Amino acid sequence: MDYYLTLKFLHIVAAVIVAGTGTGIAFFMFMAYRSDNPIVIQITANHVIIGDWLFTTPAVITQITTGVLLMKLQGYSFSSPWFIWILTLILIIAACWLPVLRIQYRLRDLATESVIAEKTLPEFKKLMRWWIALGFPAFIAIVIIFYLMVFKPVSVI
Repeated sequence: MDYYLTLKFLHIVAAVIVAGTGTGIAFFMFMAYRSDNPIVIQITANHVIIGDWLFTTPAVITQITTGVLLMKLQGYSFSSPWFIWILTLILIIAACWLPVLRIQYRLRDLATESVIAEKTLPEFKKLMRWWIALGFPAFIAIVIIFYLMVFKPVSVI
């Protein structure tokens, strides 16, 4: 099997997993939050954390690894305008995603407290707004990366 095509395939599959899992997690967590049902929120918050560990994290690692290998294989420059754009967007995503990971654990704990209190706690609602707000720039950055990967509108060398 061709090494380049294998790397490219893994890179694309990982991109689909990152975008798909991220969008799915966001949708289901948002819908659970909108239900205002503490039990639904608690179960969903637990599943969101598991989903990030099982799918998003390995896919992100695969993306970075295959991306670097593909760049080297194709002779792309790590100082090119294209790569600077990609790196900047990855840093934006990381700046949003890392706090979201921490927030998810706190949301899960607050969801458990909400079940005991039999109502969604105000602190949960406030933190959930942050979780949602951080998701938007990360999602937009992912879409822009897809665009840059497909069209390469700036120099890669």
